[in-house]
Amino acid sequence: MTTIGSAKRKSRAIASLIGISVTLGLAGCDETNTDTDFKSIDTSAPVSDWQMVWSDDFDGDSIDSSKWFHEVNCTGGGNQEKQCYTDSAENSFVADGMLNIIAKPAEEDSPQPYTSARLSTKGLGDFKYGRFEMRAKLPFGQGSHPAFWMLPTDDVYGGWPNSGEIDILEAVNLKTIDDEGVTESKVIGTLHYGKDAPNNSKSGKEYLMPDGANPADDFHTYAIEWQEGEMRWYVDGYLYQTQMASQVRYNSKDQAVGLTHRGWFTEYFDIISGDLETHWDASPYDQEFHMLLNLAVGGTWAENVNDGGIDPAAFVNGQTYAIDYVRVYECSVDVETGKGCDTIRSGYKSEEDALVLGAAPLPKPPSTGIPVNLTIFSDTENPSWPIWGDNGDIDPTIQTEEDEHGAVVEFSIGATPTVMGFNVYESESPLGFDASPMVSAGNVSFDMKVVSPPSDASATWHFKIESNGQGGEEAEFELSEGNEGIAPVVGEWQTYTFSLQSLSDAGLDLSNIDVLMIFPSWGASAGAVYRVDNVTIAQEGGPGLPELVLFENGPHAEWLPSNCCAGDVPSEETDDDEHGNTIEFVIGDTDTVVGFTPSDLEKSFDATAIMSDGVVQFEMKIISAPTDTDAAWFMSIESTGGIENGNIGEKVEIALNLSQEAAVPVVGEWQTYTYTLSELVAINPDFLVDDITTVWIFPTWGKGNGAVFRIDNAKIYSPGGASEPNGDDNSSTPGLTLFEDATASGWAKWDCCSDTTPSIELDDDAHGNTVEFSMTGSTAETVMGFNSRTSDGGAGISFDASTLVGNGVIQFEMKLITPADDGDVAWKLKLESNGGEQGNPEKEKEFDFTESNEGEAPALGEWKTYTFNLADLYAEGFDVSAIDVVMIFPAWGTGAGAVYRIDNLKIANP
Repeated sequence: MTTIGSAKRKSRAIASLIGISVTLGLAGCDETNTDTDFKSIDTSAPVSDWQMVWSDDFDGDSIDSSKWFHEVNCTGGGNQEKQCYTDSAENSFVADGMLNIIAKPAEEDSPQPYTSARLSTKGLGDFKYGRFEMRAKLPFGQGSHPAFWMLPTDDVYGGWPNSGEIDILEAVNLKTIDDEGVTESKVIGTLHYGKDAPNNSKSGKEYLMPDGANPADDFHTYAIEWQEGEMRWYVDGYLYQTQMASQVRYNSKDQAVGLTHRGWFTEYFDIISGDLETHWDASPYDQEFHMLLNLAVGGTWAENVNDGGIDPAAFVNGQTYAIDYVRVYECSVDVETGKGCDTIRSGYKSEEDALVLGAAPLPKPPSTGIPVNLTIFSDTENPSWPIWGDNGDIDPTIQTEEDEHGAVVEFSIGATPTVMGFNVYESESPLGFDASPMVSAGNVSFDMKVVSPPSDASATWHFKIESNGQGGEEAEFELSEGNEGIAPVVGEWQTYTFSLQSLSDAGLDLSNIDVLMIFPSWGASAGAVYRVDNVTIAQEGGPGLPELVLFENGPHAEWLPSNCCAGDVPSEETDDDEHGNTIEFVIGDTDTVVGFTPSDLEKSFDATAIMSDGVVQFEMKIISAPTDTDAAWFMSIESTGGIENGNIGEKVEIALNLSQEAAVPVVGEWQTYTYTLSELVAINPDFLVDDITTVWIFPTWGKGNGAVFRIDNAKIYSPGGASEPNGDDNSSTPGLTLFEDATASGWAKWDCCSDTTPSIELDDDAHGNTVEFSMTGSTAETVMGFNSRTSDGGAGISFDASTLVGNGVIQFEMKLITPADDGDVAWKLKLESNGGEQGNPEKEKEFDFTESNEGEAPALGEWKTYTFNLADLYAEGFDVSAIDVVMIFPAWGTGAGAVYRIDNLKIANP
C-alpha cells in the first residue's frame, strides 16, 4: 500500500474498523451556485477507445437477476428517508424497454409511509475505473430523491465514508417552485470520503441544463469517467465537473509542506502499525465499486430544502424514475489505470470552470520546534489567511477607523446563518500554522468592536478555531470565557485573549491550525455588524531563537561535561571574579578527548534556525600545558552520534588557532574561540546542524598527557545577525539578514556574469555601510545580488524560510546612484532555491519592483523600501526551504551604466 504524506496518530485497535462493512445511503449534497457556460457546450461522444464491458438496455420483460438484485429494508437509507425498499413489482419492473422504479404511498401500518425500490449490482457487476452511463427521466415533486451512484464492493479502507462513495447523479424536489418563482431543475454529482462519520467530507457541483430544460420532463444521459486519480461528470455529453486526488507539495528536504491540489483524501488504520493515517493519493477510489439505482422519499436533504417536508399529493399516483439503459465502458488504452480515453474540453481543469476543489486537510507543516509569531490581520490582510465569510449574504470588507486601529475587517451577517473569520483554505496555496512550540506561553488574541448587535437579543458571541481540515480538531469558547472575562459592548473596542494551552486542553491540535472564526450564535446572528483588528497567534515577548548553553556558571541539565575514554571526571572549579564557576578537564596518560555530550542522543541540538549566523563559542584557560610540547589544540563537533562515539555520523574537527579570533592557547589566560556554523558546514557538507550530538575540546590525540584546562561560557547560539526585532522588548524571531552594514556569514556579494566586484560604500547616517553594485562592466547581460553557493563565493549553505511563510517578507532598501543608459528600465527581484533551475517554479521566482507591497519604481538619489510577501512566493510554488540566491537587478540586458546601492536586506517577519 502506497501512502503519500501520511499524518499519523495512534487510535483505537485496527479490528474496530478493518473488515466492517457499513453501507449508508446517499448523503445530502447542498452545494449552491451553478456556473454553466451554455455557449461552450460540447456534446462530444466518448472516444472510440472506450469498449463496452457491461450493459442493460432493459429490453426484456423482467429485471435481469444476473445483473441486479433488490436491497429490501425499511432503514431509511442512513438519511432518515421515509420509504421501505421492496422487491415488489409495484415498485420496480421492466416494460417497453425501460426500468421503472416507482415510489408510492405504503399501506396502513407499514413501517414507513412510502414504498420504493433500490437495485444494486454488488457481486454481479463490480468495476474499477471506466465510463458509467445512464439515460433516464427523473421523478419530481417535493420529497422525491432519485439517484444513480456507486459504493465500494469491499470496504477496504473501513466503513462509510472511508472507502468512498461516488454519486453520478442526484436530484431532489424537481419542478417545485420557490418564492421567487424559480423552478427546481438542477442535478448534482458528488464524492463522499474522508474521516469517520459524522466528520466525513464531500465535494461536488450542481448543473443546470441549457434553455431551462428540466430533468423530469425528458430523458437525458448522465455519466462519469473514472480513472486513477481523476473523475469527470457529464450530462448529455457535456463535461460539467472534474474532481481529482489531492497532490502533496514537498520541499527540498522531502517534507510535506502543503497541497499543490486540494482534492479528495481518505483516512484509515494501517494494518501493520495500527496507526490512523491520512492519505492524499488515489484512495479510496482505487478499488472496485458497484452501481446502485434508487428512488428515495424525503430524508434529511429533500425534506430540508425547497418547500420542505414531503408533498403527499406528488406521490398519490406514484412517482416514476424511468431508466432507458445503464452501460459500463472500459478504457482499452490502459485497463489498469483507466487513463487515455478522456472525453474532455477546455476548462475542465480550471477552478473557474469545471474543476471542483475537495475537502482534504493539509499535511501538518514540518515542525522545527521554534516558536514563530503569526499576525493574521493588522491593518492589512495576510495573504496566507484570507478574510472569510463562509457564503454569507454580505461579504466582509476592510474599513477605516479614525482611532489607532486604522484599517479593520468589518463582518456583516444577513438572514442566512453563517460564521465568519479567517481561513487558510481560501488562499492560493494553503498552509497550516504550527503553534505547538508556543503552547506554554502563547495566546490567540484579537480586538473586536460590535457596530450593530444581532437582532436576536439572546445571541452570544463565540470564538472558534480549527485544525486539520474538515472533521479535524476544534475548540470553541464564548468570548466571555477569554482571559479578560468580558462580553462585547456595542461601540467599544475590546481585546479578547485565549491561551494556546486552553485551546490544546479543549482538544485543538496546535500543530496545524487552519481556520479562526469570530461570530454570534448560529441562527441568531442576523443583523450583526462587527469589526476585528490585531488578530495574532503569538507568544508574549516574542519567540526566541534556539540556543544551547553547554556551560555557563554550571552545566546544562541534559548536556553533561564528559571524558570520552578515560576515568578522569570533569570537575567544577571556581576561577576569577569574571568567570566564577567553570568546568575543569584533566587529561592523564590514557588517550582521550573531553567536552560535552547529551545524556541521551535523543536530546541532540537542532541549530537549523540559526544556520545563517549561528556560532559555536567558548572561553578556555590552560592551567597546565600537555607535557608534549608538540600538542596542538582542537575543537570537534559531531552530529548523529559522531564517529568518536562509535556511531555512524559526521564530524568537523578544526584547530583552535583557525577560529575567528585565530588565537593560540596561552597558559594562564582566558581566551575566546568562535566558529560559525556556516564555515563548519563548508568544511564538511555532510555535517548535520539539525542533529548536533557532541562538542569536544582537546589537545592532539595521544599528546594530551598532563593537560589541565578550564572552559566557561560554552554555547551554540545566534549572536543576533539573523534575529529581527519583534515588538517593544526587541526580542527576536528567526530570520536572515543578508546585509545590514555587513554581508551575512556564508553569503557573498555577487556579480553573475560581468567582471565587476560589488563593493562596500558608506552612505548617509541612516544607512552607514551599504553594498554598491555597478553595471559598468564588459556586459549588461548579468544579474547581481547575494549568493551562498560555494561556486560563487558562499559557504554552500541555504536559508529555510518555512517557518516564516505565515507573515514573513523579503525586504530591502535600494538607492539608484546612476540610472541605466537605456533610461527607464524594469527592476527585478529574483530568488533561487536548492541550486536553482531555469523554468522550474519550485527553484526560481522573479518579481518586478512594481509587484512589491509598495508598488514603486526606483528614483534617482532616493532610498526606497521594497517588500515582497513570502506567502506570495509560496503560493507560486516556490520552495522556500532552501533559498540560496537573492538577486536585485535591472532587467537582463538593459542595465548598462546603472549603479545602485542595497541596504537592510532581510528575510524575516516584519
